[in-house]
Amino acid sequence: MKTDKQRQAIISQIIQALREARERQGLSMSKVAERAGLSQQMVSYVERQMRMPTLDTLLRMSEALEINLSELLKNVNK
Repeated sequence: MKTDKQRQAIISQIIQALREARERQGLSMSKVAERAGLSQQMVSYVERQMRMPTLDTLLRMSEALEINLSELLKNVNK
C-alpha cells in the first residue's frame, strides 16, 4: 500500500506532465479550462498544486490536451 507521500509524488508527476503538455502545445490555462469545462482558476490551482485534483478533473484536463490519462499513469514512477 502506498503512503500519502508516495501518492502525492505520483499526483505531482501527473500534474507536471499535464503542465508540460499544455506548454508544448502553446495553450493557455484559460484555453485548457475552456476545453475541459473547468474554470481557469481550477486549472491554475491544480497546476500549482494548491488543490488536490479529482480523477474527473485529471480526465477532463488530459482530454482537453488530447493525452491518454491511462498511458500517462503507466509512465509514472518509471
